[in-house]
Amino acid sequence: MTINRTLATSLMSLSTAALITLASAGGATAAPASPENKEVPGVTSTRIAGTSSADYWTPDRMRAAIPGDVLAKKALQRQKDNSIHAEEAAGKGAETKIKGSEPAVQPMANASENPVPHIGKVFFTLGGADYVCSANSVASTNRNTVSTAGHCLNEGPGAFATRFTFVPAYLNGAAPYGKWTAKALFAPTQWSSTGSMEYDTGFAVMSQLNGRNLADVVGASGVRFNAARGLSYKAFGYPAAAPFNGESLKSCSGTATNDPYNPQFNSQGIPCNMTGGSSGGPWFIGTSSGGYQNSVNSYGYGSNSTRMYGPYWGSVIQSSYNAAASSY
Repeated sequence: MTINRTLATSLMSLSTAALITLASAGGATAAPASPENKEVPGVTSTRIAGTSSADYWTPDRMRAAIPGDVLAKKALQRQKDNSIHAEEAAGKGAETKIKGSEPAVQPMANASENPVPHIGKVFFTLGGADYVCSANSVASTNRNTVSTAGHCLNEGPGAFATRFTFVPAYLNGAAPYGKWTAKALFAPTQWSSTGSMEYDTGFAVMSQLNGRNLADVVGASGVRFNAARGLSYKAFGYPAAAPFNGESLKSCSGTATNDPYNPQFNSQGIPCNMTGGSSGGPWFIGTSSGGYQNSVNSYGYGSNSTRMYGPYWGSVIQSSYNAAASSY
């Protein structure tokens, strides 16, 4: 499937409806599943039964999965204009830093491709179609939490994903650390109910694999909320649309600037040409994958995009993180 990318210099006349995100979907319209977790204000969640979905994701199915950006594009088209999405910026909380951890075993690495143990691909099903995004293991009390884009686990608004499986350090169809299945998915209610791009982040709680926690096997990135704007970032992801094939990890670096075309999204962008499939990949403050994570790949504009945007991680997204990180 071909995913369009965009030249930032050609965006001045584009409307909100022209936005192309970096993940993909098939237009399922079912209502969100009822969460079985303890309700948290501003957070929507669902429980996923069983762990058999890992077997579903064969190398062929992983390669054939559709980049998930269509999901976010459809959510954007459904989103009605409103002015209720400024509360996070107005109610910005104190900056929060949560330290990460290194894996308890020697990391596996491929010298030529340099996969990062805690960064990987996520595969999921929505509306009967299979999709792929990127994700990252993050510090959490349960030691089994991953971050991704909101549109990579919930339609925004609409149904939650099924068969949600994280493959850390994915490379050319290989799963060197195994396939980890989710048992719960979390998203800001502003995403799951209205599809507001301002809150395009989600978190998944993974089941243990072979009796071990995810963070103990691959490590977990520190996270940071309510940070200053305009920081320098290094972003990672698995872009799958041309000229990429989604089989290896890519990165972008640069200083973040505000989205001038849709300022109501409160997002920031960095120079980047990653395409569909990179959605949900982590943004690290600084110049390496060892920094604090502070956003995710969310969207770009049009074809031949040279800029990628990510949501500002403020108090609303932090509430979803807190709920996921403490869920068992």
